[in-house]
Amino acid sequence: MKPTVSSAQAPKRPFNLTLNESTVEEARRYTKNLSATVDVLLSEFVAREEQAREEKLRLYAKVSEAWNEFDEIHGTFGADYSPL
Repeated sequence: MKPTVSSAQAPKRPFNLTLNESTVEEARRYTKNLSATVDVLLSEFVAREEQAREEKLRLYAKVSEAWNEFDEIHGTFGADYSPL
């Protein structure tokens, strides 16, 4: 998944994060720029969440369409008993 704006192009500003100290110490063995690494991981997380939301919306649209088709064929449940 590709972030919409590359980290190099986006404006930067400081944020206050509280992170597990031992995890940060371990991560520093793998990266010299922890901020950039966290930025990339956060961008990937946001992209995954957006994709999951879009998939959920597509599923809801399919369910709604199927329900509407069912309603056209069989009518609304309880319509024979409704005083409205």
